[in-house]
Amino acid sequence: MSVFRPFQFISKLEIEACALDIWLQMERLCNQPQLPIDTSVIAEFLGLDLVWDTIPDDEQGAIAARILPLDKLIEINENIPQLKGGFGESTIAHEIGHWVLHIDTEKVERFIRLKHKGVDVRVKPFLCRSSNLARIEWQAQYFAGCLLMPQHLLTELKRGKNLTQWQHLYQMAEELGVTISNLTTRLQDLGWITLDHETRKIQSNPV
Repeated sequence: MSVFRPFQFISKLEIEACALDIWLQMERLCNQPQLPIDTSVIAEFLGLDLVWDTIPDDEQGAIAARILPLDKLIEINENIPQLKGGFGESTIAHEIGHWVLHIDTEKVERFIRLKHKGVDVRVKPFLCRSSNLARIEWQAQYFAGCLLMPQHLLTELKRGKNLTQWQHLYQMAEELGVTISNLTTRLQDLGWITLDHETRKIQSNPV
């Protein structure tokens, strides 16, 4: 049995709206997440458990993370050092993106009910590989950027800062609890800056 949705195109605007909906629900039902953002709090709000554990390689190689849908569990591979720190927050947000965008949560709840009644329901885990460039991985990564760095927070944080100065960008990244790469990618996606990757010079664009 499968709880995974067939791939479909999702616009950037739709993905951003899905991420913002979570923020708005949290603000309405509890409190706005504090900075730096703790993605485990967001996962808990969505009813997801989160663990760091050893995930063995399979025939296709290393697995960065996986989701066990019927357990509502996200597992992050603790044996991949680069997933720690800001990358860890991004990875968790990425997996939350898969849960929101690519897993049919209504089917999950239905199969959980069947399982509780003794029906032998088996659902394969959702595997995520750091080297996977599939379109659903791009969608989940874009969602992660929107979740960790929503526009309304970035607008507040950039007040009094010069987005062409690396010092100010590093300060913003630290406040958000993300990597500098996460931040510059998000700002470029929003069209706020243009980064020359060869010279490392940044141009600020009119917003």
